[in-house]
Amino acid sequence: MCPVFPAASPVASRPLSRRTEPHATVDGMTANSADGVLRDSFGKGLDGVLGLEVVEAGPDRIVATMEITESHHQPFGIVHGGVYCAVGESVASMSGFLWLQDSGIGGTAVGVNNNTDFLRSVRAGTVTATSTPIHRGRRQQLWAVDMVDQDGALLAKSQVRLQNIEVK
Repeated sequence: MCPVFPAASPVASRPLSRRTEPHATVDGMTANSADGVLRDSFGKGLDGVLGLEVVEAGPDRIVATMEITESHHQPFGIVHGGVYCAVGESVASMSGFLWLQDSGIGGTAVGVNNNTDFLRSVRAGTVTATSTPIHRGRRQQLWAVDMVDQDGALLAKSQVRLQNIEVK
């Protein structure tokens, strides 16, 4: 689960409904404060340890960057694959949350499957992660996250399935 969102347990398996009035989302905030969730929570937990920074956020796409340091390396001096997995899940989870708020469905989204392919290794530089929706439904979402270096070369590609849950 992405550290951006407080821990929550799924509620009874009933369809999430579209609502027109403001509704509770995370910690009693309303849909109107979705940007506040990202502003106040992003950069804490694992995202903060990784140095992940959001540069663009919306219901259809998030772009985040990270400067590679030695703390991201595995023993052979290249970025550890788990870093790409974590970045992919964080960016996809934030994207899913923002879409739920924008769509009026509400609630939050938690990762239930993460498939990340490592395509090119790097030792230093800037990694940019960009999310793209593949499927967005009432119960689940599927997001692609491309991670590229400063020259635009594809380093890793994640496909993350999210479960939409109501938060009470």
